[in-house]
Amino acid sequence: MQIIMLNKLEQYYYEAKGNKWYGYFAIFCRLALAVAWVISGLVKIKGERFAAGLSSNHPLGQYFDALLNTGYYYTFIGVGQVIVALLLLIPRTALLGAISSFPIILNICVLTYSVRFEGTRAATFMLLANLFLLCWDYNRLKSILPFKQDKLDAHSIKEKPLKSRFPFLFFGGVVATLALVVFLNNIIYDIRPGNSPEECTNGCPDNSNPKACQEFCDCIHNKGKPIGKCLEEYEKAK
Repeated sequence: MQIIMLNKLEQYYYEAKGNKWYGYFAIFCRLALAVAWVISGLVKIKGERFAAGLSSNHPLGQYFDALLNTGYYYTFIGVGQVIVALLLLIPRTALLGAISSFPIILNICVLTYSVRFEGTRAATFMLLANLFLLCWDYNRLKSILPFKQDKLDAHSIKEKPLKSRFPFLFFGGVVATLALVVFLNNIIYDIRPGNSPEECTNGCPDNSNPKACQEFCDCIHNKGKPIGKCLEEYEKAK
């Protein structure tokens, strides 16, 4: 059963590889990730604090401040991100760029969710784009995957002319996935620290306990306590 399912997935994969629209989407994902890494990397290389508008008492703001103070390590991270961007831009090294990019964006994604950062949506979009790029080069990665594989005649499939039929189902799924990420991010937490004291307190009128929300914002942005401690106090105040 597992072999049959894998064969069907591989058949779908090689059909997708033979459709120019999937190829265009892979290029778009590469460019989008590369632009994001260049912007992020150049900020670090210049020695500027990333997310300059983020409150210093915000948990992620404290993290960025500490990272900035590491000196040449901060610059090293920036150089690494720019190198990953360049690898993504060059077709021959795009797979190496996607492999190098994945642990970076996975780490950022987990970090943003752990501190309830407003940028979780963008980080999730980047992670999904990176996963697509890894799937796009499945034929080059499958030999290291830990399951039995039957060889398909991939060469004969590649030699066929590229199809131009627009894959409505796939791109509809992409739009639906992005919408789901936005929706889940809006409901996953009942309270967020926001990027500034004002942004945090602006959400308090709609909170089930406005007073507890105000105390949470004060705990984060004025007292600078860890988010875990502030969430504990918030739950008690509720």
